[in-house]
Amino acid sequence: MNRSPIVLALVLLGTRAASACHDFHAARGSRWAVESRGGASWLRTPCGDPFFSVGVNNVNDGRVASASTTMGYRWNAVSPDFPSWLATTRGRLTAWGFNTASGSSLAPEVLELPSIPDLELGRTARFHWVDPFDPAVEQRVRATARELVAPYRGSPYRIGYFTDNEIGWWNGALFAFYLERGATNHTKQRLVALLREHYADDWRRFAADFVPPQGVTSFGDLLRQRGATPRLRSGGRGIDVVRRWTGVIAERYYRIVGRALHEADPEALLFGDRLPIYYDPAAVRAMAPYVDVITTNYNVDSPDGWIAHYYFDGLRKLSGGKPVLVSEWFFAADENRSGNRNNGHLMTVRTQAERARGAAAAAERFAREPGIVGTQWFQYYDHPRGGRADGEDYDFGLVDVDDRPYDELVAALAGVNPRLTGLHRAGPAPASRADTLPQARIDPGDRSHAEWPKEEALVAGMVAPPSEVPFADLYVAWDHDGISLAVIGMDYHAPELLAPHRELALEDCFHVDWGVDAGGGPHRFALYFIPPAARSGRDQYSMRVRLCRIDAGRCEPVRGAVATYFGADQPRLVAEARLPWDAAGLRSRPGDRLRMELAVTAFHRARWMSTSGGPPAAAMRDPAGWRVFSLASP
Repeated sequence: MNRSPIVLALVLLGTRAASACHDFHAARGSRWAVESRGGASWLRTPCGDPFFSVGVNNVNDGRVASASTTMGYRWNAVSPDFPSWLATTRGRLTAWGFNTASGSSLAPEVLELPSIPDLELGRTARFHWVDPFDPAVEQRVRATARELVAPYRGSPYRIGYFTDNEIGWWNGALFAFYLERGATNHTKQRLVALLREHYADDWRRFAADFVPPQGVTSFGDLLRQRGATPRLRSGGRGIDVVRRWTGVIAERYYRIVGRALHEADPEALLFGDRLPIYYDPAAVRAMAPYVDVITTNYNVDSPDGWIAHYYFDGLRKLSGGKPVLVSEWFFAADENRSGNRNNGHLMTVRTQAERARGAAAAAERFAREPGIVGTQWFQYYDHPRGGRADGEDYDFGLVDVDDRPYDELVAALAGVNPRLTGLHRAGPAPASRADTLPQARIDPGDRSHAEWPKEEALVAGMVAPPSEVPFADLYVAWDHDGISLAVIGMDYHAPELLAPHRELALEDCFHVDWGVDAGGGPHRFALYFIPPAARSGRDQYSMRVRLCRIDAGRCEPVRGAVATYFGADQPRLVAEARLPWDAAGLRSRPGDRLRMELAVTAFHRARWMSTSGGPPAAAMRDPAGWRVFSLASP
């Protein structure tokens, strides 16, 4: 095949930026692999070279962008012919330092870039939301897999496959949906069998954890009843069996699609289903034996490009050290040429200059994570004017809907992308583990963590029980007027299993217990994340936080304290709070020392973590076991 100068430049770029093959067509096969070198994970090309993927989603002609024919990106509206558009697009990707085309992009042989196609295998084969335990499912998935990989099998540009996009593994939805099926549904039968086993066939034990549907008084009734869902009983442990079910159904999915794809294309890597900026621990454990790389979409945690530590640490521990690909990441700006409204909770800043700075910083942070083997920017062009068919409407593009590049953004990425392989090889800078709280003036009402000295303020060493992993990062800073706490975490409150229009009890809410002894004796506070009793409408994020003093065992207001929530309803839980020093018993100065305990409890008390390593209630009762922190100078 003849090579255009642009294609040769792309290949040379890959050699500089990611040690890629000089010519993939010269490779002896099409097998990609994963490997570890120098403590970092890498992809390995068919030529045997380490490869850090720097990709873009939706590198295509615009046909998948929107149902609209006039308001979205279209190649034929910006170029006289397709070859001209393709040459321009290739040239841009080269100049901007990208070496991979990812989800929903044109075929890899068209772009002549390594690619990871999204097969949508589970959805196409009707695995999801039908009857996954139907004996016919496995053969249907195998046949569908052979059909879907046929255009890519044998191509050295094909790295591997995404099985699906954002299944989600929402535990409450999975539990409720299958219990609402009819008695002949094989998956409902499997779920009722799990309930019988979990509760030793004792309906009274089940009813202690769940409020059964009206008229349902036995497991047999539950199997026969269609369209009714048990509700979690406040104070019960029903969430334990809900979590078990998530693992059961996820294991079946990954086992079936994994075997089908390895049979259909043995030389391709399996990248799983692109977790949706959230993961369920049971699903990750189920996934790990069947995928080569875990993939996750990710919403950057702060406008300055900060990446929360707990997220990737948790994936590593749950999967036994599997490498990770960030399959979508993004920045949007209110200042944009496509008229995008940026109508949700995803990372949005004011200006294109802020967007460029944040994106470049985030790219560096991703690359320094030793377990990450690549990142995929979402997406090549902006969403259509007025939004996609599903209503999402963001300035995510490297170019606008009229094909004009965002110069500040692409210049920033062109500056950092060629350096990412070297940064990945160098690894992260050594982290400070000292129990020292930085001095910083924090505005608890600005709905941002940008002003936080996050590396210094991160509370290191949060401990979860052996079967769990930390599920949030906590940050603490101080100044002469008060002490501030920030939370970046994730959890799911299973609204499908709750009584409608009834607010969750405080003890069942995600919450942070915060004990402080600054010399005037121990004081205990709690920051509760309270979900809405009923969703207030599309794109209305009505989760709220409540900061309480709990010294007397009840939630009392704290004079002068401020708490602000600025995440989504779920699953990303983001907030900050500020206590005046007099609430903690002392006006502190640099060099002072204090005792502090932080403990986080998930929704429905499903899991916990703490600074001391003890269960939250016990840890808060024992001030002598609280960690000692010193107050640093600025």
